[in-house]
Amino acid sequence: MTMSVLDWVILLGFVAALLFAVQRTRRHASSVSGFLAANRCAGRYLIAVAFGMAQLGVISLVWYWQQNYDVAYTSIWWGLMEGPAMIIIALSGWVIYRYRQTRAMTLAQFFEMRYSRKFRVFAGLVAFVSGIINYGIFPAVAARFFIALLGLPSEIVIAGLSLDVFPLFMACMLGMALFFVFAGGQVAVIVTDFLQGSFANVVFLAVIAYLLWLIPWSTFSETLLAAPPGKSLVDPMDLGREENFNIWYWVISVVVLFYGMLGWQGDSGYRAAAIDAHEAKMANILNGWRFRVLMLITLVLPIAIRVVMTDPAYAAQAEQVLAVTSAQATDALASEIRTPVATALLLPQGLLGLFAAALLGAFISTNDTYLHSWGSIFIQDVVLPFRKKPLSQRAHLLLLKASIFGVAVFAFIFSMLYEPNQYIAMFLALTGAVFIGGAGSAIIGGLYWKHGTTGAAWAAMIAGMTLSGGGIVLKQLDPLVVHPGPVLTVTVDDTTHRIGLPLEEDLWRPAEGDPLALRVKLLEAGDGDTPAEAAIAGPWGGDGAYVTSNAGPALFGTDARPFEMTLSESSSYGSVLSVFAYVRNEVTGQVMMFWSILVSVSLYVSISLIAMLRGRPPHDMDALLHRGIHASEEDGVVAVTRGSWLERLGFDRRMTGWDKFITAITLIWPVVFTLIFIGVTLYAYRYGLSAEWWLGYWHWWTWFAFVVAAIVTIWFVIGGARDLRRMFKRLEAYVPDEDDDGRVT
Repeated sequence: MTMSVLDWVILLGFVAALLFAVQRTRRHASSVSGFLAANRCAGRYLIAVAFGMAQLGVISLVWYWQQNYDVAYTSIWWGLMEGPAMIIIALSGWVIYRYRQTRAMTLAQFFEMRYSRKFRVFAGLVAFVSGIINYGIFPAVAARFFIALLGLPSEIVIAGLSLDVFPLFMACMLGMALFFVFAGGQVAVIVTDFLQGSFANVVFLAVIAYLLWLIPWSTFSETLLAAPPGKSLVDPMDLGREENFNIWYWVISVVVLFYGMLGWQGDSGYRAAAIDAHEAKMANILNGWRFRVLMLITLVLPIAIRVVMTDPAYAAQAEQVLAVTSAQATDALASEIRTPVATALLLPQGLLGLFAAALLGAFISTNDTYLHSWGSIFIQDVVLPFRKKPLSQRAHLLLLKASIFGVAVFAFIFSMLYEPNQYIAMFLALTGAVFIGGAGSAIIGGLYWKHGTTGAAWAAMIAGMTLSGGGIVLKQLDPLVVHPGPVLTVTVDDTTHRIGLPLEEDLWRPAEGDPLALRVKLLEAGDGDTPAEAAIAGPWGGDGAYVTSNAGPALFGTDARPFEMTLSESSSYGSVLSVFAYVRNEVTGQVMMFWSILVSVSLYVSISLIAMLRGRPPHDMDALLHRGIHASEEDGVVAVTRGSWLERLGFDRRMTGWDKFITAITLIWPVVFTLIFIGVTLYAYRYGLSAEWWLGYWHWWTWFAFVVAAIVTIWFVIGGARDLRRMFKRLEAYVPDEDDDGRVT
């Protein structure tokens, strides 16, 4: 056990505080609009903090810790490419503003308003299926993380029965998230996520400060500069050998930032919870600051762990970490476990308990949000459109809760069956693309282009779903299933190993006179994971050698017992399998998402243009967005005019002087660092910059970001507390409308 009594007291006290807060929300979720959208009573700071925590989650942290252990500060540099995109999105209210104007509770409800009821059902079903598959690994990742962090045993004995801790811990955490959702719906989700987000930000700052005090910057420097060429941890221009998180990963991230806005529905309750469209826009502007806080914990902690794993001064701790990670079934699984095991060794009593409580809050915030969203989407967008008569409020709420419970059961089963075989970032990108790949075209086209058609939306959605879904299937297949070349089967001591050989016979060939004596050279994808691969790769490296059936002792260290070898023929579908094998082994989930986006956009635009040329009338955008004669006082919509240049940039007439000040200072960060990014990148490519120069830059950047993070944390806690008090006042005075249940009438 790594947790002290003090740590456990802190953790359990935090849970008790959350349970007390949930009790305050029960009575405000008795209507469908309250359960789904908190009766649209949430302010900007409350949404910004709570939504940021909902997007965080243990799985997101593990994702970043995996990524930044490999690439460290270079991820921050190439991530600055998102700066211009964030500026445009924040100022324009890209997608968020117009979506809130539609007053839709779910994205698929908007699809019915814009396209058709059939498309709503189809899109809702695709969103639901892709969402629950994406969410399916969340409980497993979190459970493994906490078991390692808390130092829990793999089994416990209760009433004489030996129980596996992994499923038991998953069930407990899912049960807690379910309780929060059932107790207060979206109101409880927002309240608890805000409290958890505020607490976590403070704890993360404390952990960062402790690690920077514990490990001198000189020690950090030695570890950062020790990375091999092509895999630099400080020089973003030296990533030529980085396979997963290279420059193209970040280029695609910028594309997805624009294209995927609102496409991911795991947090759909927040999209409809704002007081009005203006407040939703301001919340999205403020949401950009969460990276100023969260990026540091996702960067400083993995670098500190890399110090532990490489610096001789921490050899004892590294040995303990390796003892746990080396026992994992796959490299991806080992990389998940590495951070919690090492963190438990680094943090002192008290701070470890606070960190565990913050991470538990991160788990609950993401899971209650996702359970609420996916369960609601299934009922609202797949089931209810088939009903001709509305449900009673009580029946509607019971149906929503039953669906949410079903999502939790699915996630539990999926987590028990799924075995990680790629980085979390790639799995989430690929599964998310099943819906986002096509939905992005339908969302952006539907909100901004009056000539977008229903047929175009269908084509884009089907294309995105098919390409990304196919990628998921391929990634889960055994590599030998899609291997186009022959397969070498080696049996030693009743254990069989299979090795895929390349199509080109010059990389392997039978020995003359003995077809079972092979000159073996592994595929480039072979990494020695299996005993057979390790044995063949070990003695001869990549040069190859003749391997005969009596060479067992030399290869496998057996007691002079021979082994058997057989060789299959190449597949007759070699050309097709070569494509599948390339996608399965070489194409990351991020790249697959990009191709699904490209195909979907092309189909949406071309089909809509054909319909426009054939004389199809445009859609009534004023009615959709409640503008002009359709404007309502509740939405505070003003007449559409060209306005001044500031208004065209996004500083609209609804902004007060304080709103404009907040927007300006929020945008200063990405503007300044975008200019730095452009200038330094051009200079580095032209003249070059040393790794030592980059190290000095990152030293300055780390402390600057830490100070800004502390200021933002205080600012948002004060603003969120004010919004929380105001939200409860609005909820007390709110009179729910029973017709406001997500139907399009």
